[in-house]
Amino acid sequence: MTSRIKKLIAEFPRHKNIDALLITNDTNIRYLTQFNACESWLLVTKSKAFYITDFRYVLEAREGLKGVSVKQYTQTPCATLFELCKYYKVKRLGFDEKHTSVCLFRKLKEFCPRRTKLLPATGLVELLREIKEAGEISQIRQCLDLHFKAIHFLRKVVKPGLNERQILDKLEGFVKSRKAGFSFPPIIASGPNSCYPHAKVTDRLVRNNEPVLIDTGIEINGYKSDLTRNFFLGKIPLYYTKTLDAVKLAQEQAIALIKPGVPVADIDLKARNVLRKFGLAKYFGHSLGHGVGLDIHENPRLSYKSASILEAGMIVTVEPAVYVPGQFGIRVEDMVLVTEQGCEVLSGNYNQ
Repeated sequence: MTSRIKKLIAEFPRHKNIDALLITNDTNIRYLTQFNACESWLLVTKSKAFYITDFRYVLEAREGLKGVSVKQYTQTPCATLFELCKYYKVKRLGFDEKHTSVCLFRKLKEFCPRRTKLLPATGLVELLREIKEAGEISQIRQCLDLHFKAIHFLRKVVKPGLNERQILDKLEGFVKSRKAGFSFPPIIASGPNSCYPHAKVTDRLVRNNEPVLIDTGIEINGYKSDLTRNFFLGKIPLYYTKTLDAVKLAQEQAIALIKPGVPVADIDLKARNVLRKFGLAKYFGHSLGHGVGLDIHENPRLSYKSASILEAGMIVTVEPAVYVPGQFGIRVEDMVLVTEQGCEVLSGNYNQ
């Protein structure tokens, strides 16, 4: 049984005193077992963990999993699941509502015996994932090392006359040549396209005297990075410089607050209030940031709507932005590690 599974079991009494937890999300299974799960389930009881899979994946699972028993099902995983629950006397089975479809829930109810209760136990694994271990932090640093090289490459590549898709092709070639992948489909938004927070790459030509916003991430061994940089080709107009300075100031002041014990809402509101002083808050419509790890968007969310409190080991993005409809957009995004003493900006000299 892995140390992460043991940590998960320790949470059972605090979550409706469940006897076992069913995990169906591939990323959560990967986190707990360090095995790249596919279309399989993990049942964690108080004494043992079981990987429930079918013929296609059973051999690979038996070779790759350590400390977890592999069970092959033939017709439906539900039958195998509740056979194990019966043997291990599971009376209170937790499941994650977020990762359980209506169809799957109905199937679970159909097979669930009367002696076993199905209880919502949402977010237990995600709660553990919020605090990164030393090995995870090292993996993310590795992603960022390549990410910095990719940004340096882009500085040479982004030129008038190329279209957004051609820039993406060059970036993709660079990343693949380093045996890595993207955390998510890159955003390459030129001119007025940059006013769309999640712009799709188009065939629009990059022109002189206009911005290019590039938001991308590197993925290595499942872990991810996420940074946004702004390029401007030609003469930079005063309105753009002033807006960029305001966004950078919002980021600086938000990062200055980051340390254990601080409510994430305070971080978000600090950046928002800085932009408000410049009359720009109305152009900033999303939250300030999010956790990053095996998923590109994880908890905690840096939002004034969230009740989360920062803890050492969390890695979050800080990405204030201004999107002026039909004109331009600016987003400055960096990754920050919450440390025991305060924080470390993993992106290094983040304001350059």
